[in-house]
Amino acid sequence: MATETTLILFKPDGIQKGCTGAVLDRYLKEGFRIRGIKMLQASDELLEEHYAHISHLEFFPEIRSFMQETPIIALALEGENAIAHIRTILGPTDCKEADPGTIRNDFGSKDESSRMHNICHASDSPETAAIELKRFFGEDEVFD
Repeated sequence: MATETTLILFKPDGIQKGCTGAVLDRYLKEGFRIRGIKMLQASDELLEEHYAHISHLEFFPEIRSFMQETPIIALALEGENAIAHIRTILGPTDCKEADPGTIRNDFGSKDESSRMHNICHASDSPETAAIELKRFFGEDEVFD
């Protein structure tokens, strides 16, 4: 297995529910190491870049508005097989489909907003992680 660094974004629903500490604790108990962490207010430009694959769709303004309700927390986590492992403990994007014991089942919304209000974003591949980490962190903000 390879050591990987991946991006996690704590979304506004996680910030509003006050569960970021509990979720971070789960990641740390799984053996992941923090390489970078910061809170920021996501600009329109940052969100349009991050969600470029869906920014042209009619529901994008709702996502942008949601992602700007509060500051978000960007987290760079490192560990063995980090990308797949984190996505497993996080659960599927739709919280209604997440198994008990996953972060999205335990903390996410189970109503009609369950695909957007799902506590965290996590990179889905090494290539995406590299791009997203550069988007949210400067070179001097991720540490060995």
